[in-house]
Amino acid sequence: MSQRSTKRAANRQSGPAKPSNLREFPRAPSRPARLKEPRGPFPPQHQAKPGIEQRLKPRPKYEGSQYRPAGKLKDKVALITGGDSGIGRAVAVMYAREGADVGIVYLPEEQADAEETRMAVEAAGRRCLLIAGDVTDAEFCSEAVESAVRQFSKIDVLVNNAAFQQHQESIDDISDEQWEHTFRTNIFGYFYMAKAALRHMKPGAAIINTGSITGLRGSSKLLDYASTKGAIHAFTKSLAQSLVGRGIRVNSVAPGPVWTPLNVADKDAAQAGKHGKDVPMERPAQPEEVAPSFVFFASEADSSYITGEVLTLLGGETTAA
Repeated sequence: MSQRSTKRAANRQSGPAKPSNLREFPRAPSRPARLKEPRGPFPPQHQAKPGIEQRLKPRPKYEGSQYRPAGKLKDKVALITGGDSGIGRAVAVMYAREGADVGIVYLPEEQADAEETRMAVEAAGRRCLLIAGDVTDAEFCSEAVESAVRQFSKIDVLVNNAAFQQHQESIDDISDEQWEHTFRTNIFGYFYMAKAALRHMKPGAAIINTGSITGLRGSSKLLDYASTKGAIHAFTKSLAQSLVGRGIRVNSVAPGPVWTPLNVADKDAAQAGKHGKDVPMERPAQPEEVAPSFVFFASEADSSYITGEVLTLLGGETTAA
């Protein structure tokens, strides 16, 4: 074979030469094993409100063992209400793994769960500030924000996630006190926290509100809760329109059933054990399956052109509204 033929053969084998200025991206790690989440039914169980995650059987999964962080929130600061357990805990841990320092707001009776969340955040190499109090109180919400700013000097991401839920058979069973408390927790608290945090938020910041499929479809036995979730979706879209000129994005994550203390503290023991069985996947989501969507909305690299959206996570349901 001639020298020229040898060169042509070598070129066919090696392919075209790479441009000298081509950036090399890091390769993904070896393919992880397929994620296997608990399917249920779970043991019948009930807790007094607000519910403690440490007592749930099985324990909700928040670690995100298959998740691969990429520094998307490096040196950011996030403040998360309801951050002690459930979705809030999973978001706090995933944000820490992405490089953010985290402040979590929770009720005083949830202290044990909050301490576990702090240990998980610190295990990821980031700082975690615990702020105990009630988001139904506007003065507390303002102080919670100021505490985070004193500790971290800024706020880049606000996650409104705290919630109250109580099933009732009919409108006649909902007391005026329950109606007001649900609204004060689920929508007043979101307003209070956003208003206080926005004093410190700069272009590139993000607000993520936890909505619900009940806010899109309604729920006959969650009349007050579903009404607040619908309000959260409208609040998200309206605030997004208001803040787009400031370069601050506002979005909402609206899950279906998720395995958290909120539902075990609401339903009777038998119903709690069957939570999530009526969706196509026949199980509730684990918090670690929901948290990546909060990373998506917090990360400018992923969602810089997205604001005013409500993202549904429904376990196979395809008709959200």
